[in-house]
Amino acid sequence: MAVELCLLLLLFCGSTISEVQPIYKPPPGTLDFGFVPAKTYDTGAYHEPGPIGILFKVVHAFLYLVQPNPFPQDLIRKLAQQKFGNSQGDYQKPENVVLTLQAIYYEIGFIVSAALGLLFILLLPLVGLCFCMCRCCDNCGGEMHQRQKKNADCQRSCFATFLFVASLIISVGVLCAYAANQHLTSQVRGAKKLVNSNFKDLKVFLNDTPAQIDYLVSQYNTTKDKALSDLNNVGPLLGSRVQEQLGKEVRPALDAALTMAGAIRETKEALENVSVSVEVLQEGTERLHANLTDVKMHLSNTLNDSACAAAQAASTCNIIRNSLNQLNINANFSGLPGVSSQLAKVNDVLKIDLSSLVQKGYAAFNDTPDLVVNQTKNILSDIKNVLESIGSNISNFTKALPVQKIIADLTVYLTQSEAYVQDYFPVVEQYDFYRWLGCLILCCMVVLIVIFYYLGLLCGTCGYDKHASPTTRGCISNTGGNFLMAGVGFSFLFSWVLMIVVVLTFVTGGNIEKLVCEPFEDKTLFKVLDTPYLLNQHWKNYLSGILFKNPNINLTFEKVYSDCKENKGIYTSLHLEHLFNINEFLNISMYTEDVALRIEHIQINLSKIILLDEIGKENLLNFSSSGIEGINFGAYLTEINKSVTKVDLLSFANDLEARADQLPKGALENALKGHANNIRMIHSQQVVPLEQAMSTLNQSIRLLKRTSSELMVKVKNVISAVNAAQLLINNNASQVIVQETKKYMDTIVGYFEQYIEWVKESIAMEVAACKPIANVIDTAVDIFLCSYVTDSVNTFWFGLGGSSIFLIPAIIFAVKLSKYYRRMDTEDVYDDVETIPLEK
Repeated sequence: MAVELCLLLLLFCGSTISEVQPIYKPPPGTLDFGFVPAKTYDTGAYHEPGPIGILFKVVHAFLYLVQPNPFPQDLIRKLAQQKFGNSQGDYQKPENVVLTLQAIYYEIGFIVSAALGLLFILLLPLVGLCFCMCRCCDNCGGEMHQRQKKNADCQRSCFATFLFVASLIISVGVLCAYAANQHLTSQVRGAKKLVNSNFKDLKVFLNDTPAQIDYLVSQYNTTKDKALSDLNNVGPLLGSRVQEQLGKEVRPALDAALTMAGAIRETKEALENVSVSVEVLQEGTERLHANLTDVKMHLSNTLNDSACAAAQAASTCNIIRNSLNQLNINANFSGLPGVSSQLAKVNDVLKIDLSSLVQKGYAAFNDTPDLVVNQTKNILSDIKNVLESIGSNISNFTKALPVQKIIADLTVYLTQSEAYVQDYFPVVEQYDFYRWLGCLILCCMVVLIVIFYYLGLLCGTCGYDKHASPTTRGCISNTGGNFLMAGVGFSFLFSWVLMIVVVLTFVTGGNIEKLVCEPFEDKTLFKVLDTPYLLNQHWKNYLSGILFKNPNINLTFEKVYSDCKENKGIYTSLHLEHLFNINEFLNISMYTEDVALRIEHIQINLSKIILLDEIGKENLLNFSSSGIEGINFGAYLTEINKSVTKVDLLSFANDLEARADQLPKGALENALKGHANNIRMIHSQQVVPLEQAMSTLNQSIRLLKRTSSELMVKVKNVISAVNAAQLLINNNASQVIVQETKKYMDTIVGYFEQYIEWVKESIAMEVAACKPIANVIDTAVDIFLCSYVTDSVNTFWFGLGGSSIFLIPAIIFAVKLSKYYRRMDTEDVYDDVETIPLEK
């Protein structure tokens, strides 16, 4: 019934197991579904025995010495599958004989130990009987006569020491047995709390599962909300994706057209600069030529002065006179061609604002998301209705499931089981009390014997007088000897009873430890239970045969226990999909296919986008035929590369002033310096502006040269790029739209796949986590059977058995020692003359 509950509780998550396999699967945005609500289980399936655990380890080491063989998996399988007793000859079959020998070989340690115990049980009472009869006949130490020996004191001390040591060992053994007895009783009384904790966890397991299922169903809204959010943002998502893909060709084309529009404006500015600069240079060079001519004339007149005829000035004047030819202009701008016709054509081109036309193309292309939104309104509305219907169907199906009824039935069954356990727990405690009392009586038997030995040692040692003869020993010493013999008598009476209990508990507890507890701890016991055809000769897998009536399903005890131990979901642990395929009830794949189909039918028309109209294209062609490529750039650059004057006027003026300083002081020197200052003024007022105008002309000419280089080819390339982009939008955009729509569809479907994977993972690991089931098994086997019962029983027989074995040397030493403590009837008497002893 528990299986049916888990199946029905997980039923309405069946839709999550469906698989959608799109051709393209982009990584969608990660959805956060939170954590499945889960309560903490109280039961800790682990037992720490405390200080007595040291004794448990000692017993385990002893059992390893007795039985060092590994767990016999193959032997147990063969024994379980072999049929014995069907006929008298079965036991004589060779294979059965071999199995028997293998079992004997495995149990040889227990067999030998048990045989020794049986010998102890049989022989010790017989030995005791013979010993009593022998003593009654005044033999075996029964004669109340003690011969004097020189080493009597040494023998007495040795016997007393050995008996004391044996008594101590017996005391330790009985203490171990008593501790194990008390530990078992205390654990049985405390087991009620552990049992209650397991029942509580099972109830939590049942009551918490519906809430977990409700949480899984409620998280569909997270998926739906994310899908609706993407649908509401179809413009920024799908439209932007389409725009991004088309933009790889559209934007470079529009950028090239916009760049060409900027080049037209720059060309106009450059032509204007050329026209103005040439006019300035022509006028400036004419004015400069006239001024330089005047300077040369005035300098020549000055040099014709009589002062230059003097011997000191003649050579200097001649040098200056010879350099006057350098005062001339070097560049001639009067012959440069004009650019007025090109400027007029460019101005005509600029009457149409090409930049504005390109910006309109940009704006039309950037409206792609809005076009997508407007053209997908109806389809998106249908998809939203489909998403709502999915949630409605899941909710309706959930309400139709009798989950609460099944939970209630299982809760009643669990409550009845708990009440049954609670009712019988006092009976268990009562029987445990009887067991405890019986074990206590056994311990008391040993304690009684040990007390007699201790009293005998105490009285004998304290009352012994070495000066007293054997016949005159004191009452205390004699009482000590009697105590020792009483201990011997009770040893013979009780030892065989003790050994019977030891042998029975040893064989039972030791085999449970070796055949159940140890293989349970390393899971080899489960491997034996999972052996095909072991528990049922017709079933390959027993567990799946019980649960699913199909023994061919690979469901093993070990796997179920391991999965529950790891707190995995019961649906995964028990492979419940073989019993109840929840895919058949709710299948989200048909909904996602409907969503995908509707998204694939999205049709987006971008033919209304015009990147650049015919006017803009014609404007570009007019610019290419403006004639700027016909400008004689060589003539311009030739004159531009020349200097304004043949000589640097500042250098000439400085040189003229330096030579004037070589002349004698006077009017000639002053006149030459005045001419030098006049030359400097001409340089600053006329030459410098001309150089600036030449620089502007140089920049403009070079710009025009670059622009005009293959201008027609550049314009045609821009127009071709725009036409290609426009063709892409008009004719091939549908292919891009289909591709991007598919990616958009896969993103939406990807949210459902995330939800599916999350629910599958939650069902496998978190929903109806079956840790309580593993805890119940651990509590029953590992804790109660092995830790509580078996370890305590093994420690009990270990202590009691050790005490029983050491009763044998204690008997021997006690009998020997009692001879030195008891009062004798006769003794050896020595004559003063002769050394021959005479019996008195």
